[in-house]
Amino acid sequence: MDRLDNTIRPYAWGSPTAIPRLLGVEPTGEPQAEMWMGAHPGAPSRTDRGTLVEVIQSDPHKELGTAAVDKFGPRLPFLLKILAAGAPLSLQVHPDPTQARAGYEDEERRGIPVDAPHRNYKDANHKPELICALTEFDGLCGFRAPAQAADLLDGLGVDSLKPYVDLLHAHPEEAALREVLTAVLTADPEEMAHTVAAAAAACDRLGGDHAPYAGIAHHHPGDPGVIAAMLLNHVRLQPGEALFLGAGIPHAYLNGLGVEIMANSDNVLRCGLTPKHVDVPELLRVVRFEPGDPGVLRPEAAPDGEEVYETPIDEFRLSRYVLPEGTTAHDLTLPAPQILLCTAGSVHAGGHTLTPGHSVFVPAGEKAEVSGVGTVFRATVVV
Repeated sequence: MDRLDNTIRPYAWGSPTAIPRLLGVEPTGEPQAEMWMGAHPGAPSRTDRGTLVEVIQSDPHKELGTAAVDKFGPRLPFLLKILAAGAPLSLQVHPDPTQARAGYEDEERRGIPVDAPHRNYKDANHKPELICALTEFDGLCGFRAPAQAADLLDGLGVDSLKPYVDLLHAHPEEAALREVLTAVLTADPEEMAHTVAAAAAACDRLGGDHAPYAGIAHHHPGDPGVIAAMLLNHVRLQPGEALFLGAGIPHAYLNGLGVEIMANSDNVLRCGLTPKHVDVPELLRVVRFEPGDPGVLRPEAAPDGEEVYETPIDEFRLSRYVLPEGTTAHDLTLPAPQILLCTAGSVHAGGHTLTPGHSVFVPAGEKAEVSGVGTVFRATVVV
């Protein structure tokens, strides 16, 4: 079992205090957005045996288990993170496996460098993800019913939004959402900046259901993504609640601290709230224009005190153990790779004492017992 030394990514939207507070260290004054745990080549975890990439490459079958290698190849198929949003992330969607493979192959054929700012597909993998709140956590997830979005926009009293309101009352609903999102993202930038400014002022004045969008506009003045965001469900997670983001579901995280797990991919198509490239035609090809409830997940009880966040994909499986005082050790041994992450208290795992924010990698088949008083998240795969 390997104790992990993990990289913290200083993205501009990160909270300067949330991750240091979890770790019990002094803030640096700089944003600390994500702590990565896994074998992503961009920032692999480090161990006493080398980086986790090197450890796995040295003997994939021993580290990952034969079943996982047969199913996913000789790589860890998930990336675990602690995510600390102090400002809104970009509004984005992820492709499904077929779209990712086709998009990657197309951009490879066209010779677009993988690090080019206008490149959409960094790899051929899909990127489903799950975010579980450690604190109260705000986000946007999936489309509202068009009539609800129309009411939200109409309530602002901004004349230049009236055409979008009218479109949102059209049928079928999927076509209405597509037409409005297309119109917002392709509008004249100067005219849209004026519309966003007027909408932001109205949101600030009205508060209530409009308040989250005033905050978004404060961080992204004039960005058409502010109007696009109002088409989406606003969700406030309580600690322990989660969201699953499947392919084509537009989403953005706004504020809070959480544990995030995803398939090990970098494929992101952005819709706004970012200075980065927005490829509108490709975005519209990938987005699923399906209104509905965002589907807040709560953990389901499994044997031996495990609480599982059920998702429909196999690249990752996230669960947690809440260990009260006086409980006996839990045997977590699996024929698959695991990362164990402590988020509260003090937990003992394989000779390591884990305090909040600290983690270990458990090779397939390695004896894994946890004890102590606290909370530990378990990330693994379905084989």
